[in-house]
Amino acid sequence: MISVLAIDDEPLALQQIAVYISKTPFLRLAAQCQSAVEAREFLKHDNVDAMFCDINMPDLNGMDFVKELAVPPLIVFTTAYAEYAVEGFRVNAVDYLLKPFGMQDFQRAARRLKERMDSVGSGQTSPRQADELFLKTDYRIVKVTVSDIRYVEAMSEYLKVHLRTADKPVITLLSMKKMEDRLPGNFMRIHRSYIVNLDDIQEVNKNRVILDADTYLPIGDVYRETFQRYLDTKFLGK
Repeated sequence: MISVLAIDDEPLALQQIAVYISKTPFLRLAAQCQSAVEAREFLKHDNVDAMFCDINMPDLNGMDFVKELAVPPLIVFTTAYAEYAVEGFRVNAVDYLLKPFGMQDFQRAARRLKERMDSVGSGQTSPRQADELFLKTDYRIVKVTVSDIRYVEAMSEYLKVHLRTADKPVITLLSMKKMEDRLPGNFMRIHRSYIVNLDDIQEVNKNRVILDADTYLPIGDVYRETFQRYLDTKFLGK
């Protein structure tokens, strides 16, 4: 999943982008901000893979905001002013959406985002896509291979990270949000208490996913639609 920050000072435009993101299976809305200043504060504490960012905003316009970021995420600019297009591509924007735009235009930009993410991931150049995590557990810091993670389970303020190669999970003091943002696209949150490695799912049975004969994870109501969209992209049959 590609985590996305939506930024626009117009509430209706911001709502439209949020709806389009919700209808795109490989995008996940991380947050909505009504100004670049608000987005700047958000990015001090959270990371995202991409931003849909309006340009013409008060106090700090979107173009200047992106230029001030030391390591900006992937950018799609949105604006009603066509003259910004050339400048947008000068800052290496993935795409440029001229308002008013519809779902078809949005999907074009989303596909370009995914293509760029996939190309970065295949080159192993993005730290967010690296296959190693270091987690603090008890008084130790242990290295975990991301591809070794089967699922993550929330337990109050702690997480249980269940691995293929270990009998016991790694228990660490960390939020689900932080873990979800750090894991690559083959992981999905399917319940407020569970993130699953999609590659490990063997069966989907009503309201749960089955990883093996002894491991069943529930699908939460809030996450059911997103998970179903993922299934639809993989489903063969009538």
